[in-house]
Amino acid sequence: MLRAVLATGPFGRAKRSFAVLFAAFAFMLPSTGQGADGPPPLLAFSARIAGDDARTRLVISFDRKPGYSVHYVSNPVRVIVDLPETSFGLKPESLEPRGLFNEIRYGGMGAGASRLVLSARGPTEITHAEVMPDEDGKGFRLVLDAERIDGARFEKLLREQKWSGTVRATKADRPVGPAKTPGVFIIAVDPGHGGIDTGAIGTASKIEEKQVTLDFARVLVETLSREAGVEAFLTRERDEFLSLPQRVQIARQRNANLFISVHADTLKQKDIRGATVYTISDKASDHLAAELAARENLSDEIAGMPFESEPPEVADILIDLTRRETQAFSINLARSVVSSFEGQIQLINNPHRYAGFRVLQAPDVPSVLLELGFLSNTEDEKLLLDPEWRKKVSGLIASAVQRYRQAAVANGG
Repeated sequence: MLRAVLATGPFGRAKRSFAVLFAAFAFMLPSTGQGADGPPPLLAFSARIAGDDARTRLVISFDRKPGYSVHYVSNPVRVIVDLPETSFGLKPESLEPRGLFNEIRYGGMGAGASRLVLSARGPTEITHAEVMPDEDGKGFRLVLDAERIDGARFEKLLREQKWSGTVRATKADRPVGPAKTPGVFIIAVDPGHGGIDTGAIGTASKIEEKQVTLDFARVLVETLSREAGVEAFLTRERDEFLSLPQRVQIARQRNANLFISVHADTLKQKDIRGATVYTISDKASDHLAAELAARENLSDEIAGMPFESEPPEVADILIDLTRRETQAFSINLARSVVSSFEGQIQLINNPHRYAGFRVLQAPDVPSVLLELGFLSNTEDEKLLLDPEWRKKVSGLIASAVQRYRQAAVANGG
């Protein structure tokens, strides 16, 4: 319905003129692995780290022999260890950063792949890596020895490695969705973060944002899909990492009419609470919006993926098309959501804000980022974990989407 409306007039002309350019751009995006039948995940059941600012050793024990590969990323310096799909049953304190490393993350990178990201204090090289059987014969351990090196040596490592930053998932790529049924309004619901990218951490419960967003998104998809003529789907259905471009790509592959990205951040100011709806802009509405966008845009970097900007002319066209052709639709959706929330749930001051969120850059899909509340505020945190609150908020969003849809069709786009 709305897709047909958007295909007419200036928006439709821009969309058609952009099709060839985006097709060329899209093939560069990393593929999105999704579960097919395959071997069960490895289990990483213990780990230890020791060393100083010159040499550091990391040992991880697995139930079966792991394959692995080591890569390097700069700005900041990170050592990337790619693994087959792995369940990490590790005590958080077992990999507390020390020695050469000031931050250590681990988690899934999509079906069939997992990753260990070692953020280093300076140029660092893995000088020895070996998988050894445990003495008791009950598993294998991966031993990584790291040493500090000079900048010239690290630059040589970067130049000589054959690695694009993408994950080579062993399972099939996420399939393109079925052909769209005429008259069906399709909504992509995007649970923020996932896999190796945990997002924010709850102040009281210590729950991870990636779980909060997935739990809420599941309820929202179910609620939206009960509406007549609406079909909603999740960009991720489990705890897996998706890059920001992948999330946009999935929405476009499924011919989405709307894209709603769900988040629950933390702030240093513990007293700030309430929901916020963000739309894209190359200029942030305020300092808070700019800071939030900067943090969310680091999602790929957190996962150890080197950021590679699109060619300037492509980036300019993408941003310009988003601003001129879809921003008005995104703003109308944001206003509808805010109106639905008013008097029903807590809102932050100035609840519609905007900034340069990369996840909202779909060229032809109106998109909003919904900050449900802040895990740094104990009252918000309690609500975010409340199933009844989730149902209530999902119903309010569904009502807002229906009003937006009806107004868009009535106005002819």
